[in-house]
Amino acid sequence: MFNKAILMGRICNDLELKTTQTGVSVLSFRIAVDRSYQAKGEERKSDFFSVVAWRSTAEFISRYFAKGRMILVEGELQTRQYVDKNGVTQNIVELVASNAHFTGEPKSSGSYGAYPAPTVAPSETTGNAAPIAGNSGDFIETGSDDDYPF
Repeated sequence: MFNKAILMGRICNDLELKTTQTGVSVLSFRIAVDRSYQAKGEERKSDFFSVVAWRSTAEFISRYFAKGRMILVEGELQTRQYVDKNGVTQNIVELVASNAHFTGEPKSSGSYGAYPAPTVAPSETTGNAAPIAGNSGDFIETGSDDDYPF
């Protein structure tokens, strides 16, 4: 059997790291994932998915992410049941996250927790933001293109 899901979307709610009675960290949140297609004349639609993260993954997400930030999560889909306040049994499908990743989107405050945010400029080919590595002082002038073997 194989159960693996990878989702990338925006965090929909404020993150609140909780601890179980046995001292295990847990974090539950929802992400909005845009659909890959858009009907002509309509707004782009999104799907909303529940995510639960445990232990160090939960601590990592709560430390470096916030509501509105883009996140990529990978893990397994699981179903569970609960009885709501009206006594009706509800079924839930949620992603149990095993890993979380940054998407390259700079945080608006200019930092990634303890790390500085990368410099970002529009990419010439896609128009999307792309990291710029180095500055002009990192490069040296070379001779003509004839000096290169390719």
